[in-house]
Amino acid sequence: MTPPLARSFRRVCLLLMTAGPLWTLPGLAAADSPILAVGAGVQRMPSWPGSNDDQNDPVPYLDINWPGHVSFSTLNGLQVELLHGPVLHGGIYGNYQWGRQRGDLGVLAGRIPSLPPRITGGGYLEWQLTRRIDVGTDLSHDINGAGAYFRGYADWELPSVGLLHHSLSLSWQAMNGAAMNRFFGITPTQASALNVSPWQPAAGGELASLEYDLFVPTSQHTGVALALVYGRLLGQAARSPLVTRYGSRTQLTESVAFVYHL
Repeated sequence: MTPPLARSFRRVCLLLMTAGPLWTLPGLAAADSPILAVGAGVQRMPSWPGSNDDQNDPVPYLDINWPGHVSFSTLNGLQVELLHGPVLHGGIYGNYQWGRQRGDLGVLAGRIPSLPPRITGGGYLEWQLTRRIDVGTDLSHDINGAGAYFRGYADWELPSVGLLHHSLSLSWQAMNGAAMNRFFGITPTQASALNVSPWQPAAGGELASLEYDLFVPTSQHTGVALALVYGRLLGQAARSPLVTRYGSRTQLTESVAFVYHL
């Protein structure tokens, strides 16, 4: 699952290119010119997928965006655009799949395994329906594992309010059986330690979320980015005893960061 702040920074970069003359830098006036943004902030998010507890993590950030060609960020991964249509765009997609650490598991530590992060690779398609609305999908697979992940999303850039720029995003995520079991499955041995029934979920929808992003410029080169995400686990992920007994279907994430763009 991609951290919300990562997606927010990508939208910040797009806003920096379209916000208007006040925020246009010399040499960056063209919408297809490369931009570089760096930032740092903090993100409050569930301690593990399905957790009822939260943790605060510092979030360093680097985003290199060359529209129509390639983009890379420390949080949102890599996109290489190979399909350059006027409406339809697509290409290669790579990302970093978060796991869960033993120190974040609380009472579950030692009863269920920690999960190391994994790199995923695949492809994406995105349709620009209007100047402010686009929809897209991405499909990826673990480079060194059996998990596969699908996401469909719709982004809506809301009308700006003065110098404030904001957007809404709706997304739906699904996993194959291997990924679902990795995050939400419970083996008989683990079930005995937890005093619950074993759980072996199949492929299906995993998470639906609604996100609000806000960017507040503070100077020609700087600004503050805020992201609020309300997510709900779905299907067999939501019915896992890890969630019903030790976690929550509701997954809330709040992020704030200071951004500097060149």
